[in-house]
Amino acid sequence: VSSNTYQQKPECLLVDGYNVIFAWDELNTIAKTNLGAARDKLLDIMSSYQGYRDNTVIVVFDAYKVPGNPGSKTQYHNLYVVYTKEQQTADAYIEKTTKEIANHYRVVVATSDNAEQTIVVGHGATRVSSRELKELVEHTNAYEQAEYNRKNPIVPDTPLDHLKKD
Repeated sequence: VSSNTYQQKPECLLVDGYNVIFAWDELNTIAKTNLGAARDKLLDIMSSYQGYRDNTVIVVFDAYKVPGNPGSKTQYHNLYVVYTKEQQTADAYIEKTTKEIANHYRVVVATSDNAEQTIVVGHGATRVSSRELKELVEHTNAYEQAEYNRKNPIVPDTPLDHLKKD
């Protein structure tokens, strides 16, 4: 490989699930009555975002207070979802994972936890706050919707227009 050739690493976004849920008003509102529904909504939002970005997204949820919990790693559509094991916080999982994959990925960590942000930056990751992640998601959705509209313009006066009037 010549010194003029630069191959960019693929991006891996690690999301501190509960931190994001409680930072985003719409998800926090849902969580007050149904935490599972808030988790599902976050996963749907992140799945859509991942589809546009074509990156690896891992959403991590704390389950460290669940006695005997072995933890789990599953796939939800195009995302990876991690529930930490007993005695392991999402922060600890994210820190460990960041350190392990930083040589192979451009790691971005989404959390508003200041201590966590400092640690992951020390491991070579970029950090975004939960609020900044929301802005990125909203910007990406708006851009992709505008692109869809541009590529699929409404054609006036088609033979099917009469169907709309009935």
